[in-house]
Amino acid sequence: MQGKNSFWARAIDLYVDGFRSMTVGKTLWLIIAIKLFVFFVIIKILFFPNFLSSKSDTDEGKAQYVRQQLIDKR
Repeated sequence: MQGKNSFWARAIDLYVDGFRSMTVGKTLWLIIAIKLFVFFVIIKILFFPNFLSSKSDTDEGKAQYVRQQLIDKR
């Protein structure tokens, strides 16, 4: 990089300065962050439990369970 005149330094300064001068935008970014947290953490915990862990404790046991389910579905 060439110091403050490089493309990346100017781009970072642009975004940092823009975010610093925001008033309503900071609240909107907070709302977006909370929504993403809810989508990816809370919903995963509620609707996508670790199903294979309830079937076996070992990787081999999990693999055997999946193999058996695939064979039985034919």
